[in-house]
Amino acid sequence: MLRLLFTNSTLKCSALPLLQFNQQRELHSRNKKAMELIAKGWSALKEVDRVIDYSDLKDHRLIPLLRAAKENFELALEADNSNTHARYWLSKLHLKYHVPGACKAIGAALLVEAADMGDPDAQYELGCRLRVENNHVQSDQQAFYYLEKAVDQLHPGALYLLGAVYLTGDCVRKDIASALWCFHRASEKGHSGAAIAYGSLLLRGAQVPESLMKFGSRSSSAKARNSAESPVMDPVEMAKKQFQIAATAGCDLGLKWLDRLEEEEKRLLAG
Repeated sequence: MLRLLFTNSTLKCSALPLLQFNQQRELHSRNKKAMELIAKGWSALKEVDRVIDYSDLKDHRLIPLLRAAKENFELALEADNSNTHARYWLSKLHLKYHVPGACKAIGAALLVEAADMGDPDAQYELGCRLRVENNHVQSDQQAFYYLEKAVDQLHPGALYLLGAVYLTGDCVRKDIASALWCFHRASEKGHSGAAIAYGSLLLRGAQVPESLMKFGSRSSSAKARNSAESPVMDPVEMAKKQFQIAATAGCDLGLKWLDRLEEEEKRLLAG
């Protein structure tokens, strides 16, 4: 009798890891399927974005692509209901595009769900919409809540927007150091607007926060790293690097700033 009980207990214990493995495998399979469907939907949506500026928003030729994107995002949610990317992109379809069956209420609900589930793109989008489309104090507070959530995940758009808020003192205490930090982190991720703002502030004599000075010193020479003194950083050179980031991202303003700095250097050398 004891042997039988021991055998049954052993079988149950050995079956538990196998059950957990099968559950994880099923979860991975559903997530993989969802991501494949999201990729198909995103591809169709990118094709719409490529031509939408040159056609009417309700152009019937866009309908097949929009319908394909919507179906793929919906199938992705069916495959994996916890997928925040599918929720976010489906919300954009409902809110932005003239897709058959679009409903702004559904789009808003999906966007809030995706943001609350931790999707940084959804948090940024929702924060922007709350800031722009509502004039209530509570909406501003909610907007900052979601924007800060996106900033915590280093979303470049949210970093840039929060930096602009700190720079202008809009609804918060004006803080140039915090603005510089936000612009710096956003420019690291290739955000052209943040790079332009950061470079412009440097040329205007804004003091770089100590945290960024320490961060910059890590990439300097070994001599500078071992020195007891803080590394001397040329604001013009730092600004030039920021404008190069913007230019690389395809921003014409970055190229204009680089040309302006080059002309100024030539003028100083000639003088």
